[in-house]
Amino acid sequence: MDFNINWRSPLVTRVAILVATIFAFVYFFSWTGTTGPMIKLSLGAAVLFQVIQLVKSVEKSNNEVSSFLDSIRFDDLSLSFKTDSKDPTVQRLHQELNEALGKLRTSRKERDSEYQFFKNIVQHVGIGILTFKKDGTIQIINSAAKRLLRINKADVIEDLREVSDSLVETFVKLKTGGRELIRLKLGDETIQLSVFAIELTLRGEELKLISMSNIQSELEEKEMEAWQNLVRVLTHEIMNSVTPISSLAGIVEEDIKHKIEQDIHELRKEEMEDIHLSLQTISRRSEGLIRFVKEFRNLTHIPKPRLSEVAIKPLLDEVAMLHKKELADRSITISVNVFPENLLMQVDKTMIEQVLINLVKNAIQAFDEQTDKKIELTGFTNEKGRAVISVKDSGSGIDSEALEKIFIPFFSTKKTGSGIGLSLSKQIMRQHEGSISVKSKLGEGTEFILRF
Repeated sequence: MDFNINWRSPLVTRVAILVATIFAFVYFFSWTGTTGPMIKLSLGAAVLFQVIQLVKSVEKSNNEVSSFLDSIRFDDLSLSFKTDSKDPTVQRLHQELNEALGKLRTSRKERDSEYQFFKNIVQHVGIGILTFKKDGTIQIINSAAKRLLRINKADVIEDLREVSDSLVETFVKLKTGGRELIRLKLGDETIQLSVFAIELTLRGEELKLISMSNIQSELEEKEMEAWQNLVRVLTHEIMNSVTPISSLAGIVEEDIKHKIEQDIHELRKEEMEDIHLSLQTISRRSEGLIRFVKEFRNLTHIPKPRLSEVAIKPLLDEVAMLHKKELADRSITISVNVFPENLLMQVDKTMIEQVLINLVKNAIQAFDEQTDKKIELTGFTNEKGRAVISVKDSGSGIDSEALEKIFIPFFSTKKTGSGIGLSLSKQIMRQHEGSISVKSKLGEGTEFILRF
């Protein structure tokens, strides 16, 4: 900052005169002649006058600076200062204050312009957006949110109870990163609302931002696709059993009908053996069909999990021990690693053990002629502090086409597989509010990841 003194400034002149007057007053203070009192009185009055003028000048500058600061504090930037003062210092002060106010006005215009820009973006995006304060006051509700919820206006979050009580409760309880799928009945239409929340702090005030979108059509499309896949697999399995049953039953029926029409009451041994073999095949395929139906029923009737605190390390050790003989017979090594070793999770132990057994069995069957056969069971926590279990093998891997269908009920990459295990595992993980995912590369192996 420049501190150069302008010696022609009235303020400097006034201070100089005041100092000179004070010196004169001190100098004549000791005079005792007839003119002494008059001179002292005159000089004292001059000193007082100069002090008053100096105070007024300083107060004027202080008031102008105070007005400038008040205009900033109250966001009133219409203030301006005259720049035609004869005092160069005051003139310069006014110019700098006006320049500062001009920059603030420009900054506010830019800020308002950006605010309007982002406000227009928020209003025109296809996703519903709503923000509300801790006391429930709604700050923003965009057009998409109003269309989704079939409302024209909402000032507080409680106003949305007219739409749905569960909707308001979900908005309030969701924390940062929380997601929820809400089914809403709006008039004669049902929608599936996918809701995502994030908590923010703006200027020291806590806010919650909710984004929402209707995924009904996407769900219906996925549901239709799932049904088509399921029907395709069911048709394949049922036809594989029914076709030979129907064919063999038709052959036996035609053979016996022919005997009846020919009035033949005895069957040769070869004919009896053929009929017996046909009936055996029919019986075996019927049992297979009954078993298939039972497996399908089990898939659709999974009990609710009974949660308890389970230590991951002992659980993985137990699963490894269950397969000890089979692993040794196939020359497969298995390792268990948990970080930290005392890692716990809230699960139904029996159900999760069933999932892990199924994954380990799949891993065992994934090996062909590999020389280095390894299965790794690993437990750890992710970045969110949630428990994760990995089941990894060094087997032959799964091709990308099969990988997309691997969780579809009754789909199997094995000739003798039922296609139930992975689909059942996925449902069990969903009941635990978790997930199961897979990544695989041909020739390198497969890894299943359970996230709790």
